[in-house]
Amino acid sequence: MPGRLITDVPADGVVRVAISNPEKRGALDHAILDGLAEFVTATDARCVLLTGEAPYFSSGYDIGDIPADVFAVEAEKLVAHPFTSALEALDASDVPTVCAIGGPAIGGGLELALACDLRVAARGTEFGMPPAKLGLVYSHTGLRRFIDAIGVPRTRELFLVGRRVTAATALHWGLVNDVAEPESLDAAALDWAIEIAGNAPLSVRGNKRVIRELLRSEGALDGDTERELTALREACFASEDMREGVRAFGEKRAPNWQGR
Repeated sequence: MPGRLITDVPADGVVRVAISNPEKRGALDHAILDGLAEFVTATDARCVLLTGEAPYFSSGYDIGDIPADVFAVEAEKLVAHPFTSALEALDASDVPTVCAIGGPAIGGGLELALACDLRVAARGTEFGMPPAKLGLVYSHTGLRRFIDAIGVPRTRELFLVGRRVTAATALHWGLVNDVAEPESLDAAALDWAIEIAGNAPLSVRGNKRVIRELLRSEGALDGDTERELTALREACFASEDMREGVRAFGEKRAPNWQGR
């Protein structure tokens, strides 16, 4: 059964959007990602508050159930297309976004949170990037997002070591802006959203756009390099190692890497 988005209006000018896919720990599937891209593009809210359904935020891409014989094509379709479209919609929108993270934010779920302007996490929440455990080459645009937020050394730690970090560490790194007690998370994140919605809209939207354009100009790659990095990423979806990594992750065992 596909996941869905649940929306409500908890305060004037604030629209809350919740990722609902409890059977898969908030995994991001086509329905959720397409719905998020469509919503963000169309909304006229003063602030969007993105959340999950406790005890989860999002476990990342929903690739665990893809059959082996179509894995390369279907996994690439999910990761490279609706996921990218959702992130691009968040990036392109002038509407400010706050993310309330009440449970683990893993892989694509963590990047989705990072695509929001501000993040508030519940104490005890864990954050992680498992590409090295799955055999996945992450997108250069995604890695750029992490470098912009937390710098090169900590991005290397997340992606090369693959260990999870606590909410306290995430706050120290700048991965989140604030940490609240679990029972206070919804109220704390809503307070941020209400304050943003009450600020001058021309200023908020204008400053968001200036920040976006400055980051974009600093992260630009020449065409040949970008095509090379994209091809490197696409090749990983057809690799034996990625199929083995996903199987091992689902079976909770150590993978048997082949290097191909």
